[in-house]
Amino acid sequence: MRRVSRIAIAGVATAALAASVSACGGTSSDASAKDGNKDKGLAIAYDVGGKGDQSFNDAAYAGMKRAEKKFGIGGKALEPSDGESDADKTQRLTELAKQGYNPVIGIGYAYAPAIKETAAKFPKTSFGIVDDSTVKADNVASLVFSEQEVSYLAGVAAAKTSKAKHVGFVGGVDVPLIHKFEAGFVQGVKSVDPKIKIEKQYLTEKAEDGGFASPNLGKEAANGQIDSGADVVYHAAGLSGQGVIEAAASAKKWAIGVDSDQYEQKALAKYKDHILTSATKDVSGAVFNLVKSVQDDKPESGVIRADLASGGVALADSNPDFAKDTAVQKAVEQAKKDIIGGKIKVKSTS
Repeated sequence: MRRVSRIAIAGVATAALAASVSACGGTSSDASAKDGNKDKGLAIAYDVGGKGDQSFNDAAYAGMKRAEKKFGIGGKALEPSDGESDADKTQRLTELAKQGYNPVIGIGYAYAPAIKETAAKFPKTSFGIVDDSTVKADNVASLVFSEQEVSYLAGVAAAKTSKAKHVGFVGGVDVPLIHKFEAGFVQGVKSVDPKIKIEKQYLTEKAEDGGFASPNLGKEAANGQIDSGADVVYHAAGLSGQGVIEAAASAKKWAIGVDSDQYEQKALAKYKDHILTSATKDVSGAVFNLVKSVQDDKPESGVIRADLASGGVALADSNPDFAKDTAVQKAVEQAKKDIIGGKIKVKSTS
């Protein structure tokens, strides 16, 4: 499914992007006019899939809204364009910084080159990049997550739940970040039963081909895995994961969600009885904490990692069938303790 590009403006800010600004827009002197102004509020630039993905981007939006309410500030959230370049991302971030937003946060690893370039031009503005990328600069906070750890728990839950001894994994795009999800999931499954069969599929090789934004591709992949015998399917596919969840619900099998607690997402309510759990990442908290640090005049910078020990990643237990399954809960809790304690080393590659 080709997503129609749009610009979503969140919060009270109303200024629009200036279409005429070039990718390198402005000199250091013009850029510094509002550089460092924390009172304008925060800005986030969405990853592929945009607002409404019931996953990664929506978690960032929730963090923005929480910060707006807490600190009485404005906010702006902007959508990506279909097939955009790094120069397009740099232009978007440059305009946000010039308008006085602080911090400016790129949602997704694809923003790394743009964050690096823009942060150098606005040294008094704090920038953040959420997800598996690090940008080394004094005014950049790299907000990263140990996806492999929570995926291990998802694997344990899938293996303990599967009656067919056959599970599946659907990755949105064939990139190192999504391989972390796969690696942890496979290791977790195999820790329960090395003989369990695992189906694995990536939807596209590149993000611009729709791997994170095409529910139809997710549905097709999940249907194929279910037809092959899988009765639990875990996705790390952003908006495409909605198709995975729909396929599982139609076949009366289990889906495991990602990033947000997808059992609680209103847009997925009709499928929630078939969402076993979700491997969550506290993107909302990461966004909020960066804003708070700027408001406190102690802006975060460097690598800020969220893992099982910090509670930054977790396995959701909103589904009562999952929460009351004593055997599954016991296995998941033991695995969590062993990971935090160092007894289990979770791989980030298969």
